[in-house]
Amino acid sequence: MTAADDRTRRAERRRFASLTRSVALFRAFLVEQTDPDHFYGLLATDSVRQVSGYIGLAGRTVLDVGGGPGYFATAFRAAGARYIGLDPDVGDFSAAGESVSGMLRGSGTALPVRSGSVDVAFSSNVVEHVAEPPLMLDEMVRVTRPGGLIFVSYTPWLSPWGGHETAPWHYLGGNRARRRYERRTGRPPKNRYRETLFPVSISDTLRWARGNRDVEVLDALPRYHPWWARWVIRVPGIREVAAWNFVLVLRRAGERQPGAVEKSELTGGRVAM
Repeated sequence: MTAADDRTRRAERRRFASLTRSVALFRAFLVEQTDPDHFYGLLATDSVRQVSGYIGLAGRTVLDVGGGPGYFATAFRAAGARYIGLDPDVGDFSAAGESVSGMLRGSGTALPVRSGSVDVAFSSNVVEHVAEPPLMLDEMVRVTRPGGLIFVSYTPWLSPWGGHETAPWHYLGGNRARRRYERRTGRPPKNRYRETLFPVSISDTLRWARGNRDVEVLDALPRYHPWWARWVIRVPGIREVAAWNFVLVLRRAGERQPGAVEKSELTGGRVAM
């Protein structure tokens, strides 16, 4: 890849991470509960474009850990990828009208996938629902080929949406927020503190990545923010609240695959742990 190609890719990532995009995503987020097709369809298309900034997807095998109801399957396949979705409940794949063909049922912390067999291990908003996030991240690294990409995003606990439907009361404690939700609605929340929702921090994930010899950190950024707001990830404490949703992009150690982004292409300062 030439220096001119490097500059082109950097410029494309900046154009993509625009303020207009951020506004559209946050507006869609407001109707997540009432119009999930709009929000998750937009998020899936946006995510595929984001992943494409690091590796060409045409002909690549993508494993989506926590694939959900099929929105990401449609978007990745439209980009030419061979998509494999994995979810603890395969029935969830039917929510968006997606066929369960080619989908796997299994746990993110014990992936039923051969080591080094996928080009991209992808996960969107799943880590915070796993009791032991490092186990899931280790598994995503294990199944990725040398030179392949690991793309993980999640909502940190101290984010304004960290408590999910119990937010912002989670700032007063997860159990207290759950009890308040139950009093107001007469039912428990889907995302129950320390049962199906866990307090994950950005700092813990970065520390795991820096200490893992099998990966190289390519990028760490706030998922929905414009490019000029990337600085928040470099500030411990502030990033836990201001990032809203965190993205970590890794490359599996080993021989680089053609079309994958070089670390030298990336911009921004060193990320503090």
